[in-house]
Amino acid sequence: MPITRLLMGTLRFAHLTSSQMFDSKRFLQTTTRKPGVYQMFDAEGRILYVGKAKNLRNRLTSYFRASGLTAKTMALVQRIDSIEVTVTRSETEALVLEQSLIKSQRPTYNVMLKDDKGYPYIFVSDKDTFPRIALHRGAKRKKGQYFGPFPNASSVRDSLNFLQKTFRIRSCEDSVFRNRSRPCLQYQIQRCTAPCVDFIAEEDYRADVRHAEMFLTGRSDKIIRELADEMDRASRELEFEKAARLRDQISALRRLHADQVAERSSGDVDVLGIASQGGSSCVHILFIRQGRILGSRSYFPDERLGLSTAELLSAFIPQFYLGTQREVPRQILTSEPIEDLEPLQQALSEQSGREVAILHRLRGNRATWVDMARQAAEQNLGSRTAAQQKLQSRFESLQEALRLEQLPERLECFDISHSGGEATVASCVVFDTGGPVKSDYRRFNIENIQPGDDYAAMAQALKRRYTRLSSGEGRFPNILLIDGGKGQVRQAVDSLNELGVVGVQIVGVAKGTTRKAGFETLYVVAGNRELVLSADSPALHLIQQVRDEAHRFAITGHRQRRDKKRRESPLEGIPGVGPARRRALLRHFGGLQEIRRASVDEIAGVEGVSRKLAQDIYSALHSE
Repeated sequence: MPITRLLMGTLRFAHLTSSQMFDSKRFLQTTTRKPGVYQMFDAEGRILYVGKAKNLRNRLTSYFRASGLTAKTMALVQRIDSIEVTVTRSETEALVLEQSLIKSQRPTYNVMLKDDKGYPYIFVSDKDTFPRIALHRGAKRKKGQYFGPFPNASSVRDSLNFLQKTFRIRSCEDSVFRNRSRPCLQYQIQRCTAPCVDFIAEEDYRADVRHAEMFLTGRSDKIIRELADEMDRASRELEFEKAARLRDQISALRRLHADQVAERSSGDVDVLGIASQGGSSCVHILFIRQGRILGSRSYFPDERLGLSTAELLSAFIPQFYLGTQREVPRQILTSEPIEDLEPLQQALSEQSGREVAILHRLRGNRATWVDMARQAAEQNLGSRTAAQQKLQSRFESLQEALRLEQLPERLECFDISHSGGEATVASCVVFDTGGPVKSDYRRFNIENIQPGDDYAAMAQALKRRYTRLSSGEGRFPNILLIDGGKGQVRQAVDSLNELGVVGVQIVGVAKGTTRKAGFETLYVVAGNRELVLSADSPALHLIQQVRDEAHRFAITGHRQRRDKKRRESPLEGIPGVGPARRRALLRHFGGLQEIRRASVDEIAGVEGVSRKLAQDIYSALHSE
């Protein structure tokens, strides 16, 4: 019998069955025809699929018809043990609830985006006398203007590089800016006008910031006209250096403008093209802001129901935009017609606070853009398919080399990185038969060990990682690769034995005497054997790929940790020494080294520093 209860203003029906087979006929007799969301569960209570419908009974009936289902849909239906239904007031409300449940529950059979991070923006602060321009990712909590989104961080860096060379706006952190006593290297290479030491008037700096903002909003033509007028004025007043600088800015803007492909009419548009082949799909997006193509990005959604390209794109769009921090453009152009168009447009409009249109039948430049997106999707899907086939053959070769009964589906590799024992970081990277699983990568900041003790660092990282896996945080790998020789392998064996972890094949990867790729020795714990594969072995190539990725990931984490520590001024941790006093000390002595050399009396001679505080500063700087 179905159970009915009131939940958050909506009615939910849960069908509970004691038999192994789901009684669909009995369930459908009591199912409402109102709009809502349905959730399908297997016998163990795991969620299989979340969907929405304008008419719940009609939609759910389609799953249990006698014929016409695809093989993948039949596989889903055979696993259904119960279905829960949530009634909503409208189809739009059902769509929003569906996307919320998909993102929180991550059902097995729904379309999933593996990379769901927000896009980076260019941020220009507005609270400062001399505003800063920088890359920003995440919540928009800081006061200022955000320009974007950009498809990736490299696109932001390219734009920032151009803006710094052309308009010379500062990009340094506020803590660095406030404590400068002389110009930095950015001033020397003509990428900043050194507002930190008042080398530029506030009015002139604000003009440069305004021009940068105009460039970011697609008004390059207007900037060029303004700069040309200023150049003529400077020439008439015999300010030839200023005129030359303005001439260089105009030349840079004209070169960039000539290289860009832009629509004659301005506007914010996302263009989505889709391609499918052999059970895999690719959605390619062109990002167009203020009539300029900022860049593009490809997604390879994971779907298991054999959807058509139109159905897949219809499922992709709400998951991509709804319930995220992504900026929704005024228009979304698609290569396929979208199902349930009106409720989707309404949901996107409500989220963005303005009218959003999804268009399919197009002409002119917009039709060309859609063709570009579709062709890019086809090309990227073909390249990915070829790479996956190659990767599959490498996994099969590894299975044969290690004498495994089954094909390994998941590899993990650990590596350690430090500089003479400083800022030790361990990395863990994960690969499956589809390639790197970056969402499962982990880094571990190693603490409380003897500096430079790689064995202790490896043991700490392994225990922290596999303690979490044992508690159900993630999946165990089939193979654990350790970048190191017998000593590192022993640490791995002892750590896993201590935690009671079984069923994980441990393999050490030691460089040969020449330390060149292709001469590695593998220490295989199972069977206690050493293995040297030929340089052209696909299995060795896979191991090298995973090891090199672990090495890259560890080094990146180590450098970030080390650089962060080195950027911190020793003055920042001293009670009573805030930004104003740090600036006064640095201005008075010219740098940290001179402060270290100063006596207590000399430090107390700085305005605003008492003798007691001077003693605290002296003690803190000479405590090591």
